[in-house]
Amino acid sequence: MSLVYARHIALFYAQLIVNGLVQGLIVGLAALAVTLVFGVARFANAATGDTMTFGAYAALIGQKATGSLVVAGGAAVGATALLSLTVYALVFRKLAGRSVVALLVTSIGVGFLLRAALGIIFGHNQQLFTVPLVRPIRFNGLIINPFDLQLAAVAAVALVGVFLVLYATPIGRRMRAVADNRELALVSGIRPERVMIALWMLVGAVTGVAGMMLGMKTVVSPELGWEMLLPAFAAAILGGIGSPAGAVIAGLLLGVVQELSTPFVGFTYKLSISFVVLLLVLLVRPRGLFGRLEGVR
Repeated sequence: MSLVYARHIALFYAQLIVNGLVQGLIVGLAALAVTLVFGVARFANAATGDTMTFGAYAALIGQKATGSLVVAGGAAVGATALLSLTVYALVFRKLAGRSVVALLVTSIGVGFLLRAALGIIFGHNQQLFTVPLVRPIRFNGLIINPFDLQLAAVAAVALVGVFLVLYATPIGRRMRAVADNRELALVSGIRPERVMIALWMLVGAVTGVAGMMLGMKTVVSPELGWEMLLPAFAAAILGGIGSPAGAVIAGLLLGVVQELSTPFVGFTYKLSISFVVLLLVLLVRPRGLFGRLEGVR
């Protein structure tokens, strides 16, 4: 194998890793939303993907109305947080105390309902964000899209914001207390209703950012977020269900692995890697890489 060919192969896989990191940030944000709900509300929210789709449409409307991606991001965060809170108030709050299976099935129904509503309102044609054309950055043979760097910066800001809420605010400490030991938290005087309101608004905001990023990387359609649900669940379980940091790290790992698999399984079937990862984790290490949420200090 010549040195030129070896360098070409190395650059090819390095490019896939770079692409996978951006995709992994989207998966990590979605997995973070899944693991936060599971950690505090104690069920797997299967409506997460369709809530992402709602966020993408909200951002699309915001951009078409103003031409600004900043306004689009604000619309995605605000509208999805409001939707998440509304779903909690109308559905999940009334089912508090029911079994995990009942809540999971209900969340599947919420997802179907949301997807159908989006299809009726916006149709099933694929829609695109209007993004400026920019010259790619070349770095030692790697091609980096400045737009991907901007999306990575947005994801980083969102992640910093979430972790600041979780670890540097009183409501975040209450969320972690409920996640760590719900009964002890209630005995300590923590009001679960306020915790749940903050949780669902936070989850909605994160989901909105993830949905907007996914819509900007691909195309917006009612099925957009549904296809992201399996990678999000796989990353949440790989990171250790209930572990926010684990979900983000696992999302990055899964994004990279999916991109590296494309030369072998093709672009269409790379999502199947998520199922393989999910199956392996459940068989080998059900607690995932980072286990459960840390206790409150």
